[in-house]
Amino acid sequence: MESLEMGVATSQERAGVLTRAWRRLMGLPKSLMVKVAELAKKAMKLGQDDPRRVTHSVKVGCALSLVSLIYYYQPLYNSFGVSAMWAVMTVVVVFEFYVGATLSKGLNRGLATLLAGALGVGAHHLASLSGKTGEPIMLGFFVFLQATGSTFMRFFPRIKAKYDYGMLIFILTFALVSVSGFREDEILEFAHKRLSTVVIGGSTCLIVSIIVCPVWAGEDLHRLIALNMEKLANFLEGFRVEYLRESEDGDSNGDKSLFRGYKSVLGSKSTEESLANFASWEPRHGRFGFRHPWRQYLKIGASIRQCAYRIEALDGYLSTKFHAPPQVQTRLKELCAEMSMEAASALKQLSSSHKTMTVPSSATPHLEKSRIAMRALKSLLKTTSWKDVTDLLAVVHAATVTSLLIDVIDCTDKVAESVNELASLSRFKTAAERAKKHAKCDEVVLTVNELEATISPENGTPPMRPDPAPVV
Repeated sequence: MESLEMGVATSQERAGVLTRAWRRLMGLPKSLMVKVAELAKKAMKLGQDDPRRVTHSVKVGCALSLVSLIYYYQPLYNSFGVSAMWAVMTVVVVFEFYVGATLSKGLNRGLATLLAGALGVGAHHLASLSGKTGEPIMLGFFVFLQATGSTFMRFFPRIKAKYDYGMLIFILTFALVSVSGFREDEILEFAHKRLSTVVIGGSTCLIVSIIVCPVWAGEDLHRLIALNMEKLANFLEGFRVEYLRESEDGDSNGDKSLFRGYKSVLGSKSTEESLANFASWEPRHGRFGFRHPWRQYLKIGASIRQCAYRIEALDGYLSTKFHAPPQVQTRLKELCAEMSMEAASALKQLSSSHKTMTVPSSATPHLEKSRIAMRALKSLLKTTSWKDVTDLLAVVHAATVTSLLIDVIDCTDKVAESVNELASLSRFKTAAERAKKHAKCDEVVLTVNELEATISPENGTPPMRPDPAPVV
């Protein structure tokens, strides 16, 4: 009887397991469709955030298709053989999002392949002079010496920043050419095919990257610096409402994400360094010359981050209302508000001038007003008597906030100095010169329009000049 009951229980458990498995199997298409829909939404959002990503993907596909013709076209395949695979691999590893990154990798790979191939052939020739017994020993010694020295050179900061990929390819190519020469009779042909396929793949990447919708790292760096200055200005503009509580209900109705946008500035160092490195490889394009001072952008970015760190410390006091002794409460608020608003206006003007690549002279009056308010604030703190103050916490609170705000003003001055230095190095035009240039362009356009109106059908045909007399 007990065995019968156990058999029934076991069969019921099996039925339950089979039922659950069947339900999961039936629900699999629904869950799969939901995941596919989520993936499609993410892909659409990724493309909408930056349409250049879609263009870049298409460019990589086109470059790979062009290089693959070496395999499909029989005469080319007869010339390169299996070595044609190096052209395909070159496109995969060299083609980057930015033109500067593609150019950097392409030149590094091409020059490293050329140099390493020549040295590899030389090493093979020297090793062959030592006879059959000494040849593998000499080849091993040359590979060890080259790999050790090249790997150590990769630790130098300047080499690692700009030529690290080239050093890696140099080690790989030297080892392949020198070692394969021990088994291959036609080592020169091997090195020639390797270099030719790398040049074909790299050239294809560069041509497609530059001609088809190029993405310039320099332009992105230029926009990033201007945007970071705007984010700091947005915080300082909202400082009066957020902290000094001038609104009636004591709460701000502004956009919190816009107010806290400075947080993204704190982690922008690596992005700026990468963009500056890629931009230094890029040829002349748009408003940027061949030797544009990209390193100065890093100096501006460092000054902006210093200001952002002070703002972050200042932001920590926004959770409580402004406290100060009653005798100086109103005056302190006025001076703090004036300092923050003038600094915000200065940063806005610096950002606008940086975008248009003009001399930032319009920011100077706002910087001067912020310095005047800062000096007045320091004088107020020095001349105020604090003996009768009973709330010491209010004094400490007000002194800390004003001290941090003064640091922000000092950092704003450093940002302005860096931007002015960039304007001097890049020879930015003044607003008057740029307006004069636009006026000339408008005058030329107006003259062309007047000429077109003169010869338009409504006004009849223009008078014909008499034909020259026939030459007898």
